[in-house]
Amino acid sequence: MITFLRKLFIKNYQDTNSPKVREAHGILASCGGVIINLILFAFKLVIGIITLSMSVISDAINNLTDFFSCIVNLIGFKVASKPADKNHPFGHERIEYLSGLIISFVIVACGLLLIYSSVSTLMEGQSEISINIYTFIILGVSILVKLLLGLFYRGLGKAINSVSLKAAMQDSINDVIVTSFVLISSIIQYFYPSLWYLDASVSIVVALFVLFAGAKMIKETSAPLIGVRPEASNVLSIKEEVLKIDGVIGVHDMLFHSYGPTKVYLTLHIEVNGNLNLFSAHDIADNVEHFIKEKFSIDATVHIDPIDVESKEYQKLSLDLKNVLLDINKDFTFHDLRIVKTHGGNRICFDIALPIDTKCDKDKLTQDIKTKLNGEYKDYEIDINIDDNYM
Repeated sequence: MITFLRKLFIKNYQDTNSPKVREAHGILASCGGVIINLILFAFKLVIGIITLSMSVISDAINNLTDFFSCIVNLIGFKVASKPADKNHPFGHERIEYLSGLIISFVIVACGLLLIYSSVSTLMEGQSEISINIYTFIILGVSILVKLLLGLFYRGLGKAINSVSLKAAMQDSINDVIVTSFVLISSIIQYFYPSLWYLDASVSIVVALFVLFAGAKMIKETSAPLIGVRPEASNVLSIKEEVLKIDGVIGVHDMLFHSYGPTKVYLTLHIEVNGNLNLFSAHDIADNVEHFIKEKFSIDATVHIDPIDVESKEYQKLSLDLKNVLLDINKDFTFHDLRIVKTHGGNRICFDIALPIDTKCDKDKLTQDIKTKLNGEYKDYEIDINIDDNYM
């Protein structure tokens, strides 16, 4: 069904890396949400006023906040699709993250409002509630419609990997749970009218649930703005594919920079045979950049590290260094290993990559490695650089 709707309303719907196609997906999702939430709000508000049910009115307000969230989403997708300009050379796609964050704050505000209203009702004392059959009908239909809307958001959000649509999907699922609580309490109160406090009590429980969900969504939607580590599977996939390219011996120092779902930039170092001429090495770097752009839709910048792979001295040193690091910590790796021989003396240079959460004295680590190597390489000056492995 979702594929059918995408075909019907979105031109070139499969080209999800296109800002215009992403915008069309967002507009489709937002317009659906605007219409449905406005209708549900109107019906629930009328039923809530007629029956004097605090929980039904609160649920109606919840739908009203969803309506405004869809408006924010709509604006977010329109702005995010704007092309790059002089002041924003990487485009405007991060607006999607901001719109998702705004939705999360709206959900929290809704939860706080529901708590305030429900507590006020309880403090005022016994209230008269007139639950009728229309209450059950509108709440039951609301649960079904919100479930379908959540699946609608999920399908579109998955298609374009949208943080804000995933947030909207979670909000719809929360609404299903919220309205289910309201429906159950309404049924109980219909048969036991003396339980006047049940309506407001259920509203408080629902509000706490909404608050928790909103706080969780704030954390999830703000993460891309702060900067998160890319999926390990994606990093590994790129590294494995690059290593298959002719002339590439090793890959390291991969750094991803995201400016939106489709605006990802990558810098990486590749190791090549140091005996190649400069033009051949540069050609390998170009091949890597073009390959990553074609296969992964990522703009890459490649740095070349020459390795003297034909030297037996290098091969022995590489094996010795590997054993030294295994003895210290199996998670430590090295790269950019080279032996530099000049009239001023001989040097061994390399970088040590540490996992990002490693806690150690880097000066002591450097000294330990030098001590373990100095026995056999005492005639060399050892130059060590410590890297954080962000991947």
